[in-house]
Amino acid sequence: MDVNVAAAAACAIAGLGVGLTAAIAFRWSEREQSRSSRVGGKTRSSTGGAPPHEAALPPGVDTVLSVLRSCAIVLGEADEVVKASSAAYAMGLVRGGAVAVEQILSLARGTRRDGEIRQVELEVPKPGVARAADPLAVSVRVAPLGSRLVLVLVEDLTERRRIEAVRRDFVANVSHELKTPVGALSLLSEAVADAADDPEAVQRFAGRMQIEATRLASLVQEIIDLSRVQDDQLLTDPEPVPVDELIAEATDRCRQPAAAKQIHIASGGVAGLYLHGNRGQLAAALGNLVENAVNYSPPRTRVAIATRRISSAAALGEADGELIEISVTDQGIGISEKDRERIFERFYRVDPARSRATGGTGLGLSIVKHVAASHGGTVSVWSVEGQGSTFTLRLPAGQIPVEQPIIPLSKRIPATTSPISAPEARS
Repeated sequence: MDVNVAAAAACAIAGLGVGLTAAIAFRWSEREQSRSSRVGGKTRSSTGGAPPHEAALPPGVDTVLSVLRSCAIVLGEADEVVKASSAAYAMGLVRGGAVAVEQILSLARGTRRDGEIRQVELEVPKPGVARAADPLAVSVRVAPLGSRLVLVLVEDLTERRRIEAVRRDFVANVSHELKTPVGALSLLSEAVADAADDPEAVQRFAGRMQIEATRLASLVQEIIDLSRVQDDQLLTDPEPVPVDELIAEATDRCRQPAAAKQIHIASGGVAGLYLHGNRGQLAAALGNLVENAVNYSPPRTRVAIATRRISSAAALGEADGELIEISVTDQGIGISEKDRERIFERFYRVDPARSRATGGTGLGLSIVKHVAASHGGTVSVWSVEGQGSTFTLRLPAGQIPVEQPIIPLSKRIPATTSPISAPEARS
């Protein structure tokens, strides 16, 4: 019996020793796995390959990063990505669990070394495009996060810089456009003063002064019109606007320059249509299209204005509704493919010399684009060099006022014009 008790005690002591040894070995194995999981600057979890779980972040940091508008990246001691927002992946800043931009890594290492906050502006390649493409302009701010981590905040400045460039170009172009007629008026006034004893010279210079004054007034008015519609905000107090009256007004506006070039303006299509919007803005938009068609057409040609009603589902791919389509077609010089992408920009001219000869300011088509956007519509262009162009406005249809009857098409079109059909497959 004593022998059995002694054997049992010996077995218990041996089992206790084996258990302690196993526990120590298990803890040592865990520590070794934690050390060996960092390979090549990347931290791996026990499941392999994935970044470490978010528990490595200080309390509350994950919540703060989730509400930031900037791209957020948290780097560990070995430059591994501990946490990154979805925007950081979308911008191509993080790929394969590591930071893909060497400049950002250099900033993070410097901050980890001396604890200083760094902020710079960089240009990084756009994700998914060739290196030669325009890069993204970003602002990078790097700061220490605790004793081991580094926080990187990246803000995309590309759109802001584009807007600033457009604003600078606009100011420069406005200054140049205003300087030309103002300078001409100054010189002409001096010439009038010097030729006070020559009635013919005074009359000639006075006529030039009227031309420059008209050009200056037109430019100032177009700048005012552009400032009113450039926000592309939907109208607050729209009203029914008859399309027939808009066409008549645009035709009257261009009747004199068209007659001087023997250009025939013809209108036709569906009568009695109404738009829903601001009458003044719509008249300015259509008037600009007709005026451009006349100015850029050679003598003894034709400018056509056509109207029709179409389905918004077929035209825009949106919910079914009705749109009014107004097309202005000319037989002018046409527009090249590269210029068609920019003609709606402010002050952009296909042919600057020709535009100045016709008195153009370069703001007309920009106003048309903004008026269309503010009315919930679109403007498009079809053109072939040497054959002419077709500009098409598509705007939501308005309700016909009950108190105003529909005017028959035969009574709407003057005897000097001829009905035409809207151009097919040109917009």
